[in-house]
Parts: sequence; structure tokens; C-alpha cells
Amino acid sequence: MESNQITSRAGRSLILLILSLFLLGSLLTACGSGNAVQPNASQGGATQGVDANQPPEKVVVTLDWYPNTNHTGLYVAKEKGYYKEEGLDVEIIQPGENSADQLVASGKADFGVSSAEGITQARATDLPLVSIAAVIQHNTSAFASLPEAGIKSPKDFEGKRYGGWGSPTEEATIKALMEKYGADSTKWTNITLGQTDFFSSIGKQADFEWIYYGWDGVEAERRGIKINTIFLRDLDPDLDNYTPILVTNEDHIKNKPDLVKRFLAATAKGYEFAISNPDEAAQSLLKNAPELNQDLVKRSQAYLAKEYQSDAPQWGIQKKEVWERYANWLMDKNLLPKRIDVDQLFTNDFLPKK
Repeated sequence: MESNQITSRAGRSLILLILSLFLLGSLLTACGSGNAVQPNASQGGATQGVDANQPPEKVVVTLDWYPNTNHTGLYVAKEKGYYKEEGLDVEIIQPGENSADQLVASGKADFGVSSAEGITQARATDLPLVSIAAVIQHNTSAFASLPEAGIKSPKDFEGKRYGGWGSPTEEATIKALMEKYGADSTKWTNITLGQTDFFSSIGKQADFEWIYYGWDGVEAERRGIKINTIFLRDLDPDLDNYTPILVTNEDHIKNKPDLVKRFLAATAKGYEFAISNPDEAAQSLLKNAPELNQDLVKRSQAYLAKEYQSDAPQWGIQKKEVWERYANWLMDKNLLPKRIDVDQLFTNDFLPKK
């Protein structure tokens, strides 16, 4: 398989994985339960001195999928020795049969990469997960189509074929946007494509699909393929959620706050390096995932270097109103089993103080 095919499928798999996370609710509940424990504000700030005479503390971080530019800061922090400086021996793993949320909630991983939808669904099923940092400040996903489909707004979804994972979240999102933009939300066809490559299916099996621009959008540019994109964050502010995010479990929040602080101190340095040095950061990712297309990774890294922090005062910061809007949207669309306390979803208290 050519590396650009691998990478394109990576992008499609990421969006499909996130869209399907809510389906894991019944499985996730078996992993643990409990109420969120909010850290004290005093827990934030600089990490305490690391005893050089002590062996590094073993830490497991699980990705949401296989390595891609969403994860670059983690690999930079490991390769540049930022974790070692904080007394941490970090192992980065892929989720396998269990999702990152499951592994972190059950204590089989200390930290993980998740999504706004995943952790909101987790909290609604009493899974003890907390978001500790936003990897990307704004939702970079979009509906994509070929120009000949004539899709420039959700109104143009009428009579078109949508290719996706087949989750209720996809259907609810498309229907809500069609109604908002004056379209008949019953006049479209929902086709389940699973992990089919976007470039193999668009214009053939489907007229429009849901992609991450940082992968498939950049790949389209690289191939010289023109596509129309409609970013969700431009269609509805409720859908401008934090995806991906870094999560940990409540036990770490309550009983290992210094570990969380040290992990985030090093990780923040990794992403800040990727923001300032995208080319070099891309090499850190490629060193750990040599099967990826080098040119695409470099282009994707340049794109995300502007998106990681975007308009936020620092990398990783999260706003309560962003979580409130998205949680309320999911609840209004009957995609959550119960209403949740938004304060349980996230904390900024472990981010480095600027």
C-alpha cells in the first residue's frame, strides 16, 4: 500500500473513530464510574523539582488512532527529552481492541487522546474521565465534496448521498444543519462507508463526506484535487468543539496531581515546539511513523502549527462555554442518556502557568 493511501485513510479513520465513540457507552460503563473531583487552583503552576537520584516514573499514553500530526507534540516531548526532564519515562501506545477512553478510565493508561464527543458521552455514562488540555483550539473538521456536486451549504445536501460511519451523531448533525439552512432534512441518503479511503469514494459512492482538513484537505491540495469544504465551526458555533483533547482519570486528578502537572508541562513544551518549528516537529513524527507520506506530514504539520493554539492565550486552554454549547447540543439532539455537569468535563488547572 502506498504511504499516501495509508495517510489518507488515517484522516478518514480519525473522524470516523470520533463520530463512533458514543457507541462505546455501554462498554465504557463497565470500566469504572464516579463523580469528577475538581483540583484546587493551587495545583496549577510550575512543577516541583525532580529528584535526579530517583528512577523516572513510568507513564503510558494511548493515542486515539495510529500516529498522525494531532499527536506530534507528544513525540516531540519524548524525543527532545522534555518528559525525561520532568522525571517521566513515557510510552506512547495505540489503543488496539480497547479505546483510549477505556484504557485511561480503567487505569491501564495514565493519559490518552480523546474527543469532545467521546468524553462527553463518557461522563454521561459515569466514566471518570477529565479533559486536561485541548490539542487543537477549534474544530478543523468539514464536509467535503467535489465541485461538480454543487454543495456549498447544508441546503445543498438535499438529494445528495452522504458517506460516513453510520452513527446517530452524523445523522443528527446533518439533519440539524439542513433544517437550520432551510433544507428538507428528509431528502438525503445516508450511506455507511466505514473506513473507506475518502479519495476512493468521493464522487463515486458518496457526494459528500466528513473529513479533517488537516489530513484529507491537505492531501487534496497536495494531489491537486479541488474540493469544496464546509467547516462545521462556520456552520454552527455549538459544533466548534475541542477535538482532539488530552484526558486522564479522576484518580490521577485527585491522588497524582503532580504527575499530571509534570506530564502537561512537558507536553505543552512539545506542542509549543511544533508550533514554532513545524518542519523539525514533523521529523519527530515521521521517525516514529515512517510509513506515513513525508510530504503530506510536513504539509499537515504546517497547517496544524497555526491551529494548535490559534487565538487562545496559550496552548491547551479550554473554555467552559465551548463545553457547555456542545454538551447542550448533544442533549438537545437526544445523543446523551442524561444531562451532565459541564464542570466535570475539563480542567485548566494543570496547564503550565504563563
